[in-house]
Amino acid sequence: MATERKATADPARSLALLWRTREPTSRSAGPALSVDRVVRAAIDIADTEGLDALTMRRVAEALGVGTMSVYTYVPGKAELVAVMIDTAYGEMPRPAVEGDWRTRLERIARDNLALYQRHPWMLRAETTRPVLGPHLMAKYDYELAAIVDIGLTDVEVDAVLTLVLGHVKSAARAASEVVDLERETGMTDGQWWQSHAPWLERFMTAGAYPIASRVGTAAGQQHGAAYGPEYAFEFGLQRVLDGISVVVAERAANR
Repeated sequence: MATERKATADPARSLALLWRTREPTSRSAGPALSVDRVVRAAIDIADTEGLDALTMRRVAEALGVGTMSVYTYVPGKAELVAVMIDTAYGEMPRPAVEGDWRTRLERIARDNLALYQRHPWMLRAETTRPVLGPHLMAKYDYELAAIVDIGLTDVEVDAVLTLVLGHVKSAARAASEVVDLERETGMTDGQWWQSHAPWLERFMTAGAYPIASRVGTAAGQQHGAAYGPEYAFEFGLQRVLDGISVVVAERAANR
């Protein structure tokens, strides 16, 4: 059985669009358009309605123009999403690099988490094949600068950043799922557990799972649910940084 392939952006058209090597002009009547206006409208749609709602026709409706007018500026949805991602990266703050490496990485992690919270659609849109636009390159360069002097090799510095950002994305995705479930079911995690608790107590044999019962109860009381997104992010981030500190210390001792 054939599987449907995800549309991919054409490299030449995508890079030309990302780096704005040529700004198209439309001869049609109506509001003045630009790549930036098209991309901003698309981001607004994805933010409020989700990535599945994003189509070239929907963007055209938001801009009050015909669909073909949008194609004058962006050749397709795959290219549009690529520019949306890079544009969102441009929102990232880049303050002066200050403090020790751990403080810098914490700030980077929190800034990236905030980006995902503003634009949850990015959790689906991003892939392991990066969008090679100017904002991504500036973001990558800035984040590397925060840890390039900690005594690791270039490959290890890249791996440290990948590790931290991977934790951020995982935590952001889990938090987004909590929000999605609440919207789809009309119940918070706490309400869901309250509705299931009486039945769980009825079906479980008393004392059958003593460790799960003890730990689960403690976690539930702490978070008011089975899962606490904020706690998971903070706890995981500190453990990731603890692990990195061991490597940094080992490299320093061997110098």
